[in-house]
Amino acid sequence: MTHESEPLVLGIETSCDETGVGIVRGRELLANELASSVLEHARFGGVVPEVASRAHLEAMVPTVERACAAAGISLKDVDAIAVTAGPGLVGALIVGVASAKALALGLGKPIYGVNHLAAHVMVDELEHGPLPEPVIGLLVSGGHSSLIKVESGAFDSLGHTLDDAAGEAFDKVARLLGLPFPGGPEIDRVAASGDPHAIDFPRALSTDPAHEFNFSFSGLKTAVARWVKEQRDAGNTISVPDVAASVQEAIADVLTAKAVAAAKAHNAPHLVIGGGVAANSRLRALAQERCESAGISLRIPRPGLCTDNGAMVAALGAHVVRRGAMASPLDFPATSTLPIAQVLF
Repeated sequence: MTHESEPLVLGIETSCDETGVGIVRGRELLANELASSVLEHARFGGVVPEVASRAHLEAMVPTVERACAAAGISLKDVDAIAVTAGPGLVGALIVGVASAKALALGLGKPIYGVNHLAAHVMVDELEHGPLPEPVIGLLVSGGHSSLIKVESGAFDSLGHTLDDAAGEAFDKVARLLGLPFPGGPEIDRVAASGDPHAIDFPRALSTDPAHEFNFSFSGLKTAVARWVKEQRDAGNTISVPDVAASVQEAIADVLTAKAVAAAKAHNAPHLVIGGGVAANSRLRALAQERCESAGISLRIPRPGLCTDNGAMVAALGAHVVRRGAMASPLDFPATSTLPIAQVLF
């Protein structure tokens, strides 16, 4: 350990198309460097796994170097290395895991293979301090829409998407409307000038007790596609802002309603929202409104910490180190379907 009271942890994130390297000391963020390959995927209209893996290989060493320079440290100063072991694209994960193992072996430091979803919750500590428990975590991204309960250090799944995730739905709707990839930020931008009540798109599983905390956005995507086709076939002019605002309202409505309901059902007075879709302006506003009405405290990291990044992995690494967890064995795998309950290998 260093002479400081808190461990210095380097985190590596490569679950999708962002190469992230973060460095934290305890709950203090020292560096959060990112190399994105999003422009390389844009021409395909979505993330191409092989392209993402190659981009991670090229970006890893420069991104680690930039992080160390930003933090004002040398690699030998690091006390532990944390890396996303899953879930995510397996090829992309392998690049990060292999890189982290090489660093750990070369530096003689312990390594912690951690869960990407849990990291999205724990990153909030870097902005708002220790996470209160029990707390409900709403994780919304291109690949995940999940509700999690965090208590006594354990992460328990309450519900998840049964098909398309919220971010995936945004991307597919954006493509239907002729908006560029990634679709989430574009939908948010265009929706600002639209009417969120112009079109009543469906809210799937809103009243199904068997799926109280699960999500489904595939039907919404289909409903939008059908509505757009009907309007075009009829020769009607389509207001892209109105469609975008109505879709955004439907997604934000379902996500926030279920999150608040989960907090009430599990007597959790706190809600934290993470993942790339947590940067959506309407989701943030509606969550704040509903949490205030329900007497629930809401914590959402700033947008730069919501999307995939190395800081969140370092934050979760620091968390498991503080709790005295055993380091991961050097032969731990990259696992694309790692369940949320498995925070650490």
